[in-house]
Amino acid sequence: MYRRSFGATRVPVPVIGQGTWHIDGADRTDAVRALRAGIDAGMTHIDTAEMYGDAEAIVGVAIADCREEVFLVSKVVPGNATRRGVGRACEASLRRLGTDRLDCYLLHWPGQHPLEETFAGFEDLRRAGKILSWGVSNFDVGDLDRALAIAGPDRIACNQVLYHLNERAIEHAVLPWCERQGVAMVGYSPFGSGDFPDPASPGGRVLRQVADAHGTTPYAVALAFLTRLPGTFTIPKSVRPARTLENAKAADLQLSPAEIALIDAHFPRGPRPRMLPML
Repeated sequence: MYRRSFGATRVPVPVIGQGTWHIDGADRTDAVRALRAGIDAGMTHIDTAEMYGDAEAIVGVAIADCREEVFLVSKVVPGNATRRGVGRACEASLRRLGTDRLDCYLLHWPGQHPLEETFAGFEDLRRAGKILSWGVSNFDVGDLDRALAIAGPDRIACNQVLYHLNERAIEHAVLPWCERQGVAMVGYSPFGSGDFPDPASPGGRVLRQVADAHGTTPYAVALAFLTRLPGTFTIPKSVRPARTLENAKAADLQLSPAEIALIDAHFPRGPRPRMLPML
């Protein structure tokens, strides 16, 4: 499993991880089996959040006997992101996950509480050993500029953002910002939300063409494309072990410049939107 340095943490993290949004809507046993299959295949970057229902509890079961292998990430909702609220939220997540620490803790999106408070809470947790690093999610360039001014360099580990073939808005400014500042960029919902390219569409046929050339799946090709640039990671969600293992294969898939150009032409990034898209 190919790994990259995860921003300022310098920790080698698999480029293909595992997301857990809506994982609690599946059969619990299947969800645990899928997560374990991914861990066994090297997909040890697992992302969850306090607002994901029972996802943290499911993750806790999946990692119970392999916690040391996992790069574990969770997120606090903005409503809990006061200095004291961050601490209480983190403690609750740790209890649900059955662990004593998070490898990275994120603010889920910009909210009403001052970032100074949120980041002070993160630093309290880091000094206490409850988290090893922290970052943000759904931050546009203006948000990132404010965050950097408050936190200073080498503090913001990552920015987690919406990124899939039909939604490449981050490539305009957010991704270049992250590259300049050494912040990892983690793309969520890499297959979209029920709108993965139809196999009969021109783009779908291109994905199938590239997949056939490599003996893999269109989904793996999409993941390889979305992690083609330095500093990028992705966290597909699956509750089926077979699909999870297909996703894992993308980490070692090397697309040629011609294949990248072909995919880029069929899934153009489009104009820069006024606001950063998010789910």
